[in-house]
Amino acid sequence: MSILPPNRSEAVFVDKKPPYDASQAAVEANRCLFCYDAPCIKACPTSIDIPGFIRKIATGNVRGSAHTILESNILGQSCARVCPVEVLCVGDCVYNELGVPPIQIGKLQRYATDAAVERGWEFFTAGPDTGKRVACIGGGPASLAAAHRLRRFGHHVTVYESRAVLGGLNTTGIAPYKLEAEASAAEAARVLAIGGIDVKTNVTVGRDLSWDEVLGSHDAVFLGFGLGPDTLLADMPPGAHGAVDWIERMKLGTVDLAHVKRALVVGGGNTAIDAVRELLGLGVGRVMMVYRGTEAGMSGYAHEWSAAKVEGALAAWQTAPLGYSTADGRVNGLRAVKVDDQKKPIPGSERVIEAELVLVAIGQSKLGTLAERLGVELERGRIVAGEGGRTANPRVFAGGDCANGGKEVVNAVAEGRDAAVAIHEQLTKGGA
Repeated sequence: MSILPPNRSEAVFVDKKPPYDASQAAVEANRCLFCYDAPCIKACPTSIDIPGFIRKIATGNVRGSAHTILESNILGQSCARVCPVEVLCVGDCVYNELGVPPIQIGKLQRYATDAAVERGWEFFTAGPDTGKRVACIGGGPASLAAAHRLRRFGHHVTVYESRAVLGGLNTTGIAPYKLEAEASAAEAARVLAIGGIDVKTNVTVGRDLSWDEVLGSHDAVFLGFGLGPDTLLADMPPGAHGAVDWIERMKLGTVDLAHVKRALVVGGGNTAIDAVRELLGLGVGRVMMVYRGTEAGMSGYAHEWSAAKVEGALAAWQTAPLGYSTADGRVNGLRAVKVDDQKKPIPGSERVIEAELVLVAIGQSKLGTLAERLGVELERGRIVAGEGGRTANPRVFAGGDCANGGKEVVNAVAEGRDAAVAIHEQLTKGGA
C-alpha cells in the first residue's frame, strides 16, 4: 500500500467524538441492562453480541470484549467511529423507551477495539491451507471482511484494488472528523496481518486484467468494488465538482480553498451533509446546502444535519438547480428555482445563488455492468446477490455497495463476512 502524504487537507480536523478513558468506559458499561432479547444486536448488521462485549468491559475483561467485537466485525474499530449508531444499535437501546439516555455502544466499542490495537492483541490465525484460491475485487470493507474470514478458513486470497491504497470508502470518503484516511489504511494493514492475502493495488480488473483471467486463476470470485463516479449536472465548469471526488481529493491530498468564501452543496443525503461540514471545517465562511426537497424529507440523517446547523450550515429547501452561473470561465454561482411539494418549478422564482465552489452530491453511478462478463444478474446497475452474496454465477459472490446499492460500512462488512462463509461452503462441498 502507498504511503499517504502527510500534508493532507483532512489533517486539520479533530475528532468530533473523543474516546472514553477507562473510568468513563467502566461507568457507561455498568449502566447496561444486558437485555436477554437485546434489540441492539438485532439492529447491528454484523450482529455483534453487544451486551456480551459491554459486560466484559464492566468486569475489566477488555481483551475479551475486543475479541467478541472483532469475531463478528473484523473492522469493528472503524465501525465504532463511522456507524450511524443513532439509527442502529443506540437507536434501539431499551433506555430510549424509558426516557433515559441510551448506552453509548459506539464509544464502548471504540474503547475496546482501540485497546486491542494499542496493546497489540491478536485474536485470529489463518486456517490450514485448503489449496483453494479466491479473488476479492475491490479493497474496501466488504472485500477486507471477506478476505479475512476466507483466510481463517484456510483459503488463499488475492485482493485487487484500482487505487494505490486499501480501505475503500473508509479511506476515501468517510468524514475525517470521524475517521482519517491514515487510520483506515492502518486498519486494512491489520486485517492483512493474518497472512496469506496477496494485494494487487493500482489494478483495475477488466482493464489491466481480464475477467476471464481472474476466473481462470481462482476457484471463486467475490465482487466488492463499491459504487462508481458521482452523478453530475451537465456542463460542469471549473469550480464545480462531484462531491465524492472532491472529498477523496481532500482526504488523500490537498484542496485549494484560498479563493472560496461561499460554497454550495447540491443534494440532501449524507454525502451532501458530510461535504457541508467538511467545507465549514476547512474554513469556508458561508456554506449552503441546496436541496429540492424539504428538511423533513431529506435522506440524510437528522442528527448529522443538526450538527451541521450548529456548525453554521445554511440550506435552501425546495430549490432545484437549473445550471451554473460563470464569470471568467469559472463558476460563480448556481442558477436555481423554487419548487412546490410536487417538485414542480414555481414560475418567477428563478435566482442565482452566488458561490465560488459548487459540489454536487446527488448520487453515484452503479458499476455492476463491469462484471457482466461473469454472468451475474443486474438490476438497474446493481449486482443481484442473494443469501450469502450468491449471484447467478455459482462461482461469483458479491457484497457491499455494488450489490446493496449504497448502504453503511457495517452492512458491507456483514455482507463480505457472510459471503466468505458461503464461498467456503461452496469450495468444501462434498469434502472437496
